[in-house]
Amino acid sequence: MTDIHRHAAGMQAALPEILAMAERCVNIDSGSYMAGGVNAVIDIWAGMLGRMGFAVERTPLPGFGDQMTARLPLGGNGPRMLVLGHADTVWPEGIAAEWPFARDGERITGPGVGDMKTNVVMALHAIRMLLAGKALSHLASITVCIVPDEEIGSPGSRAWLEAESREADLCLTLEPCRPNGGMVVGRGAVGAFYLNATGITAHVGSAREKGASAVAALAALVAPLEALGDPANGLCATVGILRGGDARQVVPGSAEMHLDLRAPDDAAGEKLLAEVRAIAARPPADPRVTITARGGFTRPAFPTHEGTRVLYAKAEEFCRALEIPVHQVVSRGGSDGSFAARLGVPTLDGLGPITHETCSRREWVEVPSIVTRGAVLAGLMASAGR
Repeated sequence: MTDIHRHAAGMQAALPEILAMAERCVNIDSGSYMAGGVNAVIDIWAGMLGRMGFAVERTPLPGFGDQMTARLPLGGNGPRMLVLGHADTVWPEGIAAEWPFARDGERITGPGVGDMKTNVVMALHAIRMLLAGKALSHLASITVCIVPDEEIGSPGSRAWLEAESREADLCLTLEPCRPNGGMVVGRGAVGAFYLNATGITAHVGSAREKGASAVAALAALVAPLEALGDPANGLCATVGILRGGDARQVVPGSAEMHLDLRAPDDAAGEKLLAEVRAIAARPPADPRVTITARGGFTRPAFPTHEGTRVLYAKAEEFCRALEIPVHQVVSRGGSDGSFAARLGVPTLDGLGPITHETCSRREWVEVPSIVTRGAVLAGLMASAGR
């Protein structure tokens, strides 16, 4: 039996425990703005890491949950390994009661099941298995970072993650593996831009001319902003939220717009952002309306370095030995792995179990992939620097 098959056997043995812990975590509401729920999930993971000998540090992030850093010096001459995960989800409060963790044959579902609660649980069990077998003694250290605000772009966590990345020799990121085995070797830049308009309220029947519509001012920007996109070339400017007003019969005195930005690289992102700002600066048709704007690119592009190619080649070798699919993906989606990759740290992403329909009410994980993708992750850890 090869090492990778031993890893798979170990993960298979741990599968009932992995699923039980995943169920506990998935059934906790932990949207990005729910600090209590995010911290409740982190409590579970911090407890397991502490029992493995990690020194766990937690730094509260105002308005969010804690930034958790777990460190384990190993004393070897090998690399310093950074593992990145997050505890927050995209889901609102109450979702776990409406859509709890469930298993149907070889599928599990629930809010955040693959993005990324099962993924972190899988990784922690892989680390525990390797430590028990003394398969990581060659490493200098392992650091596990759990982010509380990843789903909104990690605006409060970027400096912390960049500091941890500068102290690492490689980074393994636990975003879900794509259907058919896609692992992420590169990403584009991701941004968020916000527009707020202030107008004048008035009754639409008796005093319409006294009103100035904030909604109309922002609505006029939707078409020109979205026209900046060129999806075929990786450029996207998408209005995800446009809302305002107080009542049907009242001229809306306030409105807001949230714009999602995507670009294939940092240079294209800077150009797109300049064009967005120029449109946002256009005077409204009604001069009584004022518009303010803020935002930019929250995550840099994830370049595909040679070190990333080396990590992918190892992962590909393990997948072939396990007879499971694998292919490279350059994603438009964001990830905290981008912060490490931008700094030149060899980074491989998409190392969680295979997940379908991420961030939808249909999100589900292939249960067998928890075993096989966990084995691949274990293989990457055990072979790092060798």
